[in-house]
Amino acid sequence: MRPRLSPFAIVALFALAAGAGLPAVAGADEPLVFAAASLKNALDDAAARYKDQTGKTVRINYAGSSALAKQIEQAAPADIFFSANLDWMDYLEERDLIKKETRVTLLGNTIVLVAPKDSNAEIAIEPDMKLAELLGDDGRLAMANVDSVPAGKYGKAALGHLGVWDAVADKIVQADNVRAALAFVASGEVPLGIVYATDAAAEPNVRIVGVFPDDSHPPILYPVALTASSENPDAAAFLDFIQSDVARPAFEKQGFVLVSPGS
Repeated sequence: MRPRLSPFAIVALFALAAGAGLPAVAGADEPLVFAAASLKNALDDAAARYKDQTGKTVRINYAGSSALAKQIEQAAPADIFFSANLDWMDYLEERDLIKKETRVTLLGNTIVLVAPKDSNAEIAIEPDMKLAELLGDDGRLAMANVDSVPAGKYGKAALGHLGVWDAVADKIVQADNVRAALAFVASGEVPLGIVYATDAAAEPNVRIVGVFPDDSHPPILYPVALTASSENPDAAAFLDFIQSDVARPAFEKQGFVLVSPGS
């Protein structure tokens, strides 16, 4: 059962989902980056720093990692894929659709339970927590798609590990990507949602209710690589740049953890 959304919220959320998959129109010589929706604030900042340093720009297409990987599989003209989990990068690597030698795991993240900023919801994130009771009869929990989108998969794993998935499974509102799930909470259409800590930091209209333990879900890691079809030298340059000390603050400011090579 889905919540009853206002017409305005429905229009806004469809616009968000649609806009996430449409890069801005720009010159054909600019590299095209396919990036997980949760990277938007940080990667936009990194791209601005890249432009300041080099005078060059990139186009960035944000959506769920699963949707982006499938688009690349269908020959979408991406130069770089920046995934919110290892599985979808592995998916492309197994199909020889990335340049394996360029692959690097760059970032780490955490998942959190969020509520609208004026909510007084409180709950301890622990085994057998009373999440269903907190939601009540009509409340819904916003999550990215729990079967395909990394944030949703991590959230489902955490709820399962804590023994509460069965109690809330019929109260889930699933979104196409994590930013759309965040928008449900920020708009007040649902009382709670599970998103990345970096998403919560980017949205002033939500507050963090609790943080899910790292051992409740698989490690949240963001790999990035050039696609196999990319021949744009500026794509390789941008990939190098986002791994540099100049780009580091763009990710750290949003709460991402920089992963050391080999870790």
